[in-house]
Amino acid sequence: MNATEPRTVAEPVIDLELERQEILKRYRRLLRAAKPLLKDNDAKLIKKAFNTSAEAHKDMRRRSGEPYIYHPIAVAQIAAEEIGLGTTSIVAALLHDVVEDTDTTIADIDRAFGPKVAKIIDGLTKISGIFEYGTSQQAENFRKMLLTLSDDVRVILIKLADRLHNMRTLDSMPRDKQLKIASETIYIYAPLAHRLGLYAIKSELEDLYLKHVEPDAYRDIAKKLRETRLSRDRFIGRFIEPIEQDLAETGIQYIVKGRPKSIYSIWTKLDKSKKPFEEIYDLFAIRIILNVPLEEEKAACWRAYSIVTDHYKPNPDRLKDWISSPRTNGYESLHTTVMSKSGQWVEVQIRSERMNEIAEKGYAAHWKYKGNDTQTGAGIESWISQVRDMIESAGKGDKKAAIEFVDDFRSNLYSEEVFVFTPKGDLKVLQRGATALDFAFDIHTQIGARCMAAKVNNTLVPLSHVLQNGDQVEVITSNRQKPSEDWLRFVVTSKAKTKIKDLIKEDNKRFVTDGRELVAKKLRVLRMEMTNEVINQLRAYFGSKTTDDFFYRIGKGHIDVQELKKFKSDKEAKENRANKLNTDTIPDGKTFEKELKKIHGERADADMLLIGEDMDKIDYTLSKCCNPISGDDVFGFVTINDGIKIHRVTCPNAVELMSNHGNRIIKAKWTSQKELAFLAGLRITGTDRVGLVNDVTRVISNELHINMRSVTIDSTDGIFEGNIRLYVHDTGHLETLMHKLERVPGVFDVTRFDS
Repeated sequence: MNATEPRTVAEPVIDLELERQEILKRYRRLLRAAKPLLKDNDAKLIKKAFNTSAEAHKDMRRRSGEPYIYHPIAVAQIAAEEIGLGTTSIVAALLHDVVEDTDTTIADIDRAFGPKVAKIIDGLTKISGIFEYGTSQQAENFRKMLLTLSDDVRVILIKLADRLHNMRTLDSMPRDKQLKIASETIYIYAPLAHRLGLYAIKSELEDLYLKHVEPDAYRDIAKKLRETRLSRDRFIGRFIEPIEQDLAETGIQYIVKGRPKSIYSIWTKLDKSKKPFEEIYDLFAIRIILNVPLEEEKAACWRAYSIVTDHYKPNPDRLKDWISSPRTNGYESLHTTVMSKSGQWVEVQIRSERMNEIAEKGYAAHWKYKGNDTQTGAGIESWISQVRDMIESAGKGDKKAAIEFVDDFRSNLYSEEVFVFTPKGDLKVLQRGATALDFAFDIHTQIGARCMAAKVNNTLVPLSHVLQNGDQVEVITSNRQKPSEDWLRFVVTSKAKTKIKDLIKEDNKRFVTDGRELVAKKLRVLRMEMTNEVINQLRAYFGSKTTDDFFYRIGKGHIDVQELKKFKSDKEAKENRANKLNTDTIPDGKTFEKELKKIHGERADADMLLIGEDMDKIDYTLSKCCNPISGDDVFGFVTINDGIKIHRVTCPNAVELMSNHGNRIIKAKWTSQKELAFLAGLRITGTDRVGLVNDVTRVISNELHINMRSVTIDSTDGIFEGNIRLYVHDTGHLETLMHKLERVPGVFDVTRFDS
């Protein structure tokens, strides 16, 4: 064929009979996984759900080209096999997309499969319809799903199974969708899996996030783990040999495993420590799992601990006893870090088989052992009760509160815990960093509202005093005390934050009402209509998180109502600048992409913002929070008032933007052939010496002819740290500079910083 001839790509031939056989094969595998859980007519019910789902999705295909039914079967498989859920959940998993994707209604599901399945599917079905600009459909859907949490936690567990399968099959999605789904996963779903004790799922979700958002880093760590596997296995073998000998003599049945930490946790450690892979030693943990009766668990675990510390010296600051006081997600284990013979710290986890199953399968496994007299799951019940309180008081139907609610909810998902006592000796488990005021609100809202001080271990302390493990706390109240906005600066628990906000809102309602009236009057004078869009633009213009906050600041006099005149003139000037493409009225990224296609015509990347070429046609700016430069992996974000902002995919704000406002993300790439200058920041650390600053600036200015905007150098006790802001052409230019600076004698580390 001539090289210039157009190549015709043949459509893939679909063998329907082969697909039918594969569907049945997957369905039978699901039944095998569910078999230990089935009773009475359960198999018939699962078959009915499978047939209903297969019929509903018969003409649908996934992005990969596979039949859609593969997805619900896979979600049901994860629910049964990896989480340990029963028939109701398997049925709901098979049907979870039927209402959303077809004409079937929740009422139809209720009639065919009963109210429990119908309620779960209702919780899993996304809210449809038009959302006001500035609100978040993602946050609203998440809040809707959480509303069912207090009634039936299976909604969340099935959603996690659904999300896990979507992440496992993310390769077939376009890049912008990959970023949106992966960001949402790391922002909400991985912390939620952690909170419910699903550690295996949490780790896999985190690894899959990294695989798609930072693919180079993921591949690099995975490669190094493979390369060091043999030496790691030899080390583990030598380490556990004396422990196994002593355990065998006790007569206790046991399994000892050595397993590497997840790629994501290693990446986080590398990122925080700024050390290379070769200098990170705690890459794995040793796990000792004991097969003993329930009543002997605690004694056996401490006996195994004694054997470990007979051979290796423990770090006293790293002992974590979650057997005597389980974590609130039901996790029980004994953790210690010991020094090996080769001078390497090694984490050792000791637990029973029951504890291990709860650690792997979390909440679902807790139900299996609920009849036993253990503390397992009591913390989860308490947490779900707190979530119920939070949902009932958060938002009260205010759409603008959905994002704030998700942020508050998320803030305590990953938190460590602190164990404190009431004056009567009752144990309270709070989030690490909790204050005396958090403790007061944990007891009761009214006690928190009237709290003026506290006694910790019989010593008077202020409300902001941070509690430590073992503290005994007595709350001192006064009827004259009133909640203050300052309290929000130091409380950390979502319960305290939510209650304080509610109490302040109640107190501040008159300021909100006054502010609303002042704004309405001023807008009438300015001949502007008080629409939701205008109010939203005002909220963003004055930097308020919610519309009520904006009205409150007007009512309180923090914002002069005369400043609305400036808002109007700025708005009109912006609209005049953006005549060709009015970004203020564009509701989402999809509409924007249609406009881009009109501008770019038939080209393959027509729906992308071309940074460098589209400047005269589209209103966009480079975001100051992450200072993207040519060559960075970036995306565009449609703002309410400031056109499009270009962010790096690794921007500190990227995960939150994509999680809460995925519909406002647009694809963007660098295409300019012109040599542009971008502002970047470098942090340099090393050992101080005479002439070092001169050598560093010589490399920047003389060798690479780079202009510097600012240089700050600080030296303490022979160690220096310098922050340099300079102008580079692209990421390649910046990397060349970084490599040259690393070779300057005395320079220890060179890293890029965002802003």
